[in-house]
Amino acid sequence: MPSNVNPTVRRRRLGQELRRLREQKGMTAEEVADRLLVSQSKISRLENGRRSISQRDVRDLCGVYEVEDLRVVDSLMQMAKDSRQQGWWHAFGDVPYSVYIGLETDAASLRVYDPQVVPGLLQTEAYAAALIDGALVEAPTADVEKRVKVRMRRQERISSPDYPLRLWTVLDEAALRRVIGGRDVMREQLQHLIKQSELPHVTVQVLPFSMGAHPGVSGQYAILEFPDTADSSVVYIEGVTSDLYLEKAQDVQKYSVMYEHLRAQALGAEQSREFISKVVEEDYTP
Repeated sequence: MPSNVNPTVRRRRLGQELRRLREQKGMTAEEVADRLLVSQSKISRLENGRRSISQRDVRDLCGVYEVEDLRVVDSLMQMAKDSRQQGWWHAFGDVPYSVYIGLETDAASLRVYDPQVVPGLLQTEAYAAALIDGALVEAPTADVEKRVKVRMRRQERISSPDYPLRLWTVLDEAALRRVIGGRDVMREQLQHLIKQSELPHVTVQVLPFSMGAHPGVSGQYAILEFPDTADSSVVYIEGVTSDLYLEKAQDVQKYSVMYEHLRAQALGAEQSREFISKVVEEDYTP
């Protein structure tokens, strides 16, 4: 299983516990911020796990919440210490979507819908390089190469013999027809997609153009679920300048229902492999 000191997951668990203590005390985030002479946004970021939290922050918050059990304080302090450790992705320097990588690294299952491209965990290196190079306008070659390396490293969750990620992907036909990197790259990519879809823990479904309107027309998103029931599911929506993480139960439920409708409208797993093979033959075979 993934490391239980994954810093991203530790921050989430710690933030959830601090929120529970605040609510138990009957205080608002604004009231806590006023007591500590900090901004309300800092309290919110600490509670949603988006900000690194220090042991001093934990000590101050426990003081405000009047936590008398020293074992609880010590446990939270240790979580704060663990949350400041570095994940494997930090070795690559500044990675814009590091929060997502931390969540993905610890997830038990991932449901992805993508209307434009093959999802990152199922991309070949050549396809990923062409895609990233085209998406990052005027980015230095070194930045492109770094992102490709990170993407390839992320795929170890798929091939892990001990704890493979349960991946379910629904992708639009457009992702198969959009020529990224040239015909040879696309042929290799789609053949790789077929091969990966045959793994017992990977399911790939295709939404053909003929299906018309469907619940996913609003864009790409992913739903991450975790092995520990204490960790709530997360809906991840990638943005151009910032990403969106939805953790409220009602939000996750809405996206989960939408995903079930997408799965129901898409071709089955075997039909999807046949469809992809047909696209390879029609569009990318010399």
